[in-house]
Amino acid sequence: MGFAEYDRYDAIGLADLIKTKKISALEALDEAIARTERLNPKLNAVVFKGYDRARDAAKANPQGALGGVPTLLKDMRAACIGMVTRSGSRFTPDVPATQDCTLVARYKQAGLVPFGKTNVPEFGLVPTTESKLWGPAHNPWKHGYTTGGSSGGSAAAVAAGIVPIAHATDGGGSIRIPASCCGLVGLKVSRGRITQGPDTADSLSGLSVDNLVSRTVRDTAAVLDLTSAPDYGDPYFALQPETSYLEGIRQKPKRLKIAVSFAPPSGAPFDPQVLAAMKSTAKLCEDLGHSVEEAMPDFDFNMAKVAFMTLWATNGAYSIELLSRLTGKTPSLDNLEGITFSLYERGKTISAMQHIWAVQLLHRAARAAAKFHETYDLWLTPTLGQLPFVHGTIDRDDTDAERAFIPIMNHVPFTALQNASGQPAINLPLNMSEEGLPIGVQFVARSGDEMTLLKLAAEIEQAAPWIDRRPKLEN
Repeated sequence: MGFAEYDRYDAIGLADLIKTKKISALEALDEAIARTERLNPKLNAVVFKGYDRARDAAKANPQGALGGVPTLLKDMRAACIGMVTRSGSRFTPDVPATQDCTLVARYKQAGLVPFGKTNVPEFGLVPTTESKLWGPAHNPWKHGYTTGGSSGGSAAAVAAGIVPIAHATDGGGSIRIPASCCGLVGLKVSRGRITQGPDTADSLSGLSVDNLVSRTVRDTAAVLDLTSAPDYGDPYFALQPETSYLEGIRQKPKRLKIAVSFAPPSGAPFDPQVLAAMKSTAKLCEDLGHSVEEAMPDFDFNMAKVAFMTLWATNGAYSIELLSRLTGKTPSLDNLEGITFSLYERGKTISAMQHIWAVQLLHRAARAAAKFHETYDLWLTPTLGQLPFVHGTIDRDDTDAERAFIPIMNHVPFTALQNASGQPAINLPLNMSEEGLPIGVQFVARSGDEMTLLKLAAEIEQAAPWIDRRPKLEN
């Protein structure tokens, strides 16, 4: 099976080829590995290779809805037997996992074959995939440009056609941002939709969720069906849909009332090409029969930002302090990047009362979002306010995290709000810039309503397909 033929299939398509014995699971995996070896030296998307175990799994003829489909796991959470998870940090020990986390176990039960880990920024803190441990991941559409973060390695691997789907996490936009930068579908699920067991239960005080990046809406729906059952001991539960997501997207959504925001809360204007993409998307929705009007939720954006940074600092300090006690290492600028060390130092000074205040403020944001969605089914925003930037734009050595995050706020004006409120949101790769870089838009739904997002996404995908739009890569 040649390079071009493999690249034509999404995960469901590859699974069908394997089920009908047109190819074997091992042949699919070997093609994915060959692509990794050929493309990764330029992309730096894959940072850990577990080929031998994966080949053993493929030879065993894995069963399940996606039996034999190769995939990659993000270098954060996603514990997989025999694989190392470093979270992009020199501070994290190089120790292979001895058990699968619940999500990875569900991937394997569905027949997926993980064969490596993908690049991330240190502890997933910034919206670009660059770290001192792994180096930068390069955007397949334009070398030297960001893949977005923190799931940038996964996004680069899927966009380049190494795998059709890859695990990703989202604590402030980390699925949607790289999906936008790399031209992919990226669904941030509702809080409590996908379990983080058994080792994690409430990552980033409920800000962070797991899911994946993909090229097609149906792959996103299919994997959500296979992974979204709640688990005992989970602190949050999202309401289950009445039918499967894959079945649901076969039906068009009702005519929706969609709010759209053509200006960011900060007042800094969007890039003109981003604004043009927004207007084009709004018109497409109207052409499909939906009602679109300009509106924005009644959030206190500045207070939400303070609360968000408080939780990132406290959770970061906890994680680093725990690692320090387990390894005996002392956190310092010799083993942590500047932004990380700054958040660690700040987190240690935040009181329990301040932490609780931040959590309660985010709960109030969720109430405000719920009120907004009494009027509007969905909210349309840009995923990014600006185009993907060149590597080095964010100073990861800056020891003043507040200062380092200033350019980030205008670049990523909306995505963190859904992490605060717990809502689902999806990036769709509808537009391209004059420079040849993808421009994504995001749709946001009320908490628990991934079904409406996926139904609209499937309708839009049919009306304005993107599957044949791929980066030009050296074979």
